[in-house]
Amino acid sequence: MSAIVEVRHLQKHYSPPDGVVAVKDVSFEIGTGEVFSLLGPNGAGKTTTISMLSCLVAPTGGEATVAGHSITRAPMQVKRVIGVVPQEIALYPTISARENLEFWGRMYGLRGPALKARIEAALDIAGLADRAKDRVETYSGGMRRRLNIAVGLLHEPQVLYLDEPTVGIDPQSRRRILDTIKTLNAQGMTVLYTTHYMEEAEELSHRIGIIDHGELIALGTLAELTQLVGEFDTLDLCLDLNGADRSELVRRLEAVEGVRRVILAEDAGDAELAHVLVQVSEADSQLGDVVAAASRAGSHIKQLVIREPNLETVFLHLAGRGLRD
Repeated sequence: MSAIVEVRHLQKHYSPPDGVVAVKDVSFEIGTGEVFSLLGPNGAGKTTTISMLSCLVAPTGGEATVAGHSITRAPMQVKRVIGVVPQEIALYPTISARENLEFWGRMYGLRGPALKARIEAALDIAGLADRAKDRVETYSGGMRRRLNIAVGLLHEPQVLYLDEPTVGIDPQSRRRILDTIKTLNAQGMTVLYTTHYMEEAEELSHRIGIIDHGELIALGTLAELTQLVGEFDTLDLCLDLNGADRSELVRRLEAVEGVRRVILAEDAGDAELAHVLVQVSEADSQLGDVVAAASRAGSHIKQLVIREPNLETVFLHLAGRGLRD
């Protein structure tokens, strides 16, 4: 598979040398016809990376090419072959979906019958043909997200960038967006997809790059990534603390033989509840010891789920904190 996107040692520093380093020496390739996901928590550098590959933000160092065009030396050629669906909705709310598409289509240089045909196709892809004349301000969040994607597809780009397109929408709209991406890819579309939802990356991607603190810490297929953590399992615990000391709870869990890592995060809105992820080498044999240790610390287990190696396990193994932190 030939690479249509090539990223080499890409960097972005804001206010160097002492400012924020948003992206640190990131390198990867995307093959033609591939869905490639950048997976990481909020603030990991996903949007900055897409902004550089969209020629909206100039890199501090490194280089990237899209369909053979340099993002630094030939930005207009890059923009002609990419479609960008930003995290923020880029629509005019007081006009209709059709009028939005007509405006953006003209910005892409489309005119006449070609523009009309592309608008109809985009509305069909978004499932909004029956609401095409309605003002966007009357749309639900999910409908606006779908129209946002339709705008990015108007000019039939070679590569489609989607920056967390399912954030804050209802499950039905999310399902339609994911199915749309899979359909577009089956038709040959190359997709760069950023998300902090592990299940989306697992479902959509041919390959996944895990990014954290601006660094690409792992890259490969789902099978290749899960092999990084061997046979480790994760015990996902919801605990009623009953006044127990959090540091003592973590200390006791870490002391259990076979425990590889413990991640503790408070449940929002309830100081007495805690969500704990305990990475173990063999869940069946170590479950009892983990439960006993939690009990000795004074907490009570409300819910327990055993998870086999997955992207969450990989992230815990590599970065030492939960993916949704």
